[in-house]
Amino acid sequence: MHDTRYAPAKRGLARRLGAALLAVGLMLWQAPSHAASPLRVGGKNFTEQLILSSMTAQYLRVKGYPVDLTTGLGSTLMRQALENGQLDVVWDYTGTALVVFNHVKEKLDAGQSYARVKAMDAKKGLAWLRPSAVNNTYALAMPRERAGNGITTLSQYAQQVRDTPGKRHAFAVDMEFAARPDGLEPLKQAYDLPLTRRDVIQLDPGLVYTALRNNQVDAGLVYTTDGRVKGFGLVLLQDDLNYFPAYNAVPVVREETLHAYPELAGQLDALAAQLDNAAMTEMNYQVDIGQRPVDQVATDFLRQHGLI
Repeated sequence: MHDTRYAPAKRGLARRLGAALLAVGLMLWQAPSHAASPLRVGGKNFTEQLILSSMTAQYLRVKGYPVDLTTGLGSTLMRQALENGQLDVVWDYTGTALVVFNHVKEKLDAGQSYARVKAMDAKKGLAWLRPSAVNNTYALAMPRERAGNGITTLSQYAQQVRDTPGKRHAFAVDMEFAARPDGLEPLKQAYDLPLTRRDVIQLDPGLVYTALRNNQVDAGLVYTTDGRVKGFGLVLLQDDLNYFPAYNAVPVVREETLHAYPELAGQLDALAAQLDNAAMTEMNYQVDIGQRPVDQVATDFLRQHGLI
């Protein structure tokens, strides 16, 4: 038999539940229709990548996506995780994809590099979105004291070395670049740079910056957006013969993910449009030299550009 003692209370509860469900329904209707499974954002194990991945995770969360962030990955491991479907969104570099992942040895300019990796990776189910203006490629730098006589290009530096035969020209380079088939030896040939074994000092990458800061070497191999270039007052030499390949930072997303989230490409393109070498160098500087937390630096950038 139906118990009528609680009928008024039940009707009141039903009205309240109905109102609550209606409110939830309206909220869901107004919010982005993102699936419950999180977007898996990945990043490599150096400052710039930590900033980019943190920035992307924060930005996408504000857009309504659930996000899982995994950082500290090696370049090859991150790529494998993306290809295997363990990650959905990463930032990678056109030069890395061209040379390391797709084994292209042909010399290409920035636009050609992007078009080539975009086409090659599309066959693997990976979409390269809008390239940012961040080009974190190799460069040679000099201590300001040693470049003070007007040296601003690699050709001028090479001419200085040629004009002073017999003098030691201490040149710091990391061990990987010294051994790479597209590294030091072809660079010397391209610029007619007569460096000898006595000149070349192989160091860990971080120690190259230290040697430059301490004015212990004439020149050294650096990365264009590294915060230590600004922090240590180094002079970047222009690669006037365009020897170094472009390493533009680009959001790379699995095609399956883009199909699941149709708005994602446009949102990441909007983020990439705000990034350039000056902005990236400044953020790297704040973390590496200013010792500011990565997440806070990323948040500040997003706020300053109206992205969150």
